[in-house]
Amino acid sequence: MHWLWVFIVGLVVGLLAKAIMPGKDPGGFIITGLLGIAGSVISTYIGEQLGWWPATGFVHFLGSIAGAIVLLLLYHFLFKRKAAA
Repeated sequence: MHWLWVFIVGLVVGLLAKAIMPGKDPGGFIITGLLGIAGSVISTYIGEQLGWWPATGFVHFLGSIAGAIVLLLLYHFLFKRKAAA
């Protein structure tokens, strides 16, 4: 059940990360949601394994947002839209 919440919160986190990141997004709603879910999962796993935060809480939520922003930055860097000539 814990991981189901990670995925649901990850979707919300992806939307928040997109709202925080300015500029054109090379992906759409689905890509942003998937990046949010992946950031939440990675952040949850790493944070819990290193003892940075418990399984739930506000700090955990902020860590998920940070993970999603990092993945969104990587996605922007790797898949930039080409400028029209």
